[in-house]
Amino acid sequence: MNRNAEHLAGRAAPAVFVVLWSTGFIGTKYALAGAEPLTYLSIRMIAVVSLIAVIAAIARPRWPNLAGVGHSIVAGLLVHGVYLAGTSIAIAHSVPAGLSALIPGLQPILTSTLANRWLGERVTPLQWLGLGLGLGGTLLILHSRSLTGDVGWGWLASACSLIGITIGTLYQKRFCSGIDWRAGNIIQFLAALALFAVGAVLFETRVVNWTTEFVLAVGWLVVVLSIGSIGLLYWLIRHSAATSVASLFYLVPGTTALMAYVLFGEKLDVVSIVGMVICAAAVFLVNRAKV
Repeated sequence: MNRNAEHLAGRAAPAVFVVLWSTGFIGTKYALAGAEPLTYLSIRMIAVVSLIAVIAAIARPRWPNLAGVGHSIVAGLLVHGVYLAGTSIAIAHSVPAGLSALIPGLQPILTSTLANRWLGERVTPLQWLGLGLGLGGTLLILHSRSLTGDVGWGWLASACSLIGITIGTLYQKRFCSGIDWRAGNIIQFLAALALFAVGAVLFETRVVNWTTEFVLAVGWLVVVLSIGSIGLLYWLIRHSAATSVASLFYLVPGTTALMAYVLFGEKLDVVSIVGMVICAAAVFLVNRAKV
């Protein structure tokens, strides 16, 4: 790949990531029509591990040492296990797909605070301004979302999901950046599979309705989300500061809200659109500010 192509790919990667990541909430809602959260996630992880195992068998990547395996397990339990379980359980408990996007909408503030202390990344005043604007824009996007339904467990799951993805991305940057993505992801997804399988056995009926919609949704989530967007996220983590990567999550609520409006008829008004514009401005500020 020449330098111009690499430059173009680098500039396009954040936008591609936001779109792909946002489809995860939509795909999850479709998948949950066919199975309970942990059951669906177990099926998804079996497919993901199988696919990456084929890729690894062809590429023959270098496997991490024992310490690297341990770090990969921890990262997998946080980024995939806690985050995906929390998001899926929240949507299953009547939290709308658009509202569930509030989780990544809050992540940049928490990530920046932790990165400032844990990774030694300096967050400039202008970046803090951008992060604050992004939080305000996120709240505007989601200002009138319904809180009805079995939201008690849903919001508890959402809080766990927020903590998992935030700490997980920081942990990934600090301890797993040097691990080959194919070997590392196999370990991470196996750890998540173990968590989901145990949870499904203990708490769910494990009944699956194998409809075309369910199969297509899981297929999309396996290939596009677990392989595509996760690989892209880890690439961005390796090549950017944690604060800059986290700021991209401010664009997810607006993108998800647009998708949910088109597909599910979830509410989208002028105030929400203003929030999307503010979020876009926030990401620009965070990524343009010099650290």
